[in-house]
Amino acid sequence: MKDQHSLLMIFVKNPEKGKVKTRLAATIGEDNAFKVYEDLLKFTHLMVKNIGVKKQVHYSRFINRKDLWEAQNFEKVMQTSGELGERMKAAFKKGFENGFKKIVIIGSDCPELTQEILKNAFKALEKSDTVIGPADDGGYYLLGMNSLFPFLFNNKKWSTSTVFNDTINDVHSHKLTCAILPTLSDIDREEDLVKFKSFNQKLFIAQDI
Repeated sequence: MKDQHSLLMIFVKNPEKGKVKTRLAATIGEDNAFKVYEDLLKFTHLMVKNIGVKKQVHYSRFINRKDLWEAQNFEKVMQTSGELGERMKAAFKKGFENGFKKIVIIGSDCPELTQEILKNAFKALEKSDTVIGPADDGGYYLLGMNSLFPFLFNNKKWSTSTVFNDTINDVHSHKLTCAILPTLSDIDREEDLVKFKSFNQKLFIAQDI
């Protein structure tokens, strides 16, 4: 039974060689980095497709009607213009305007993400104003809220090691409650890829979810 009042937003970059995983491509080459990104998209798709909430894929450049995100499970929308914080803020704003009560956003580069973590994120929003999944590089792989808190997206140095701490400071300074999920790793650099030597095996296992 799908929860019609909960929304999962997946922010993705259109898979174009030379425009995805650029930090990774700097050391392993554009072809290999592109393949890693395609695998991450497949993994994320398999991990979220059976989560019982409404789901949206937010594209960076154009909507692809014939990709792996099947229309019967995923609404396809465009990200707005601006920096990452502005784009996420706009997506949350639109979601709450459309009547959703709990909204969670994720990216597509976290191979440690599980269905249990996603379900726990939505469950946490029953009692907490916000929920956040810290990444071990100082950012976060997941953010959720049960009302729009636009200040969480302001004055952040995106893709840096300060994002998680700055977000938590904003939560506390505005007297909000926050549930913290397990710290996970994502794949941005070659050393991250080495850590996930079993990633292809995980992708294979995920197909049975």
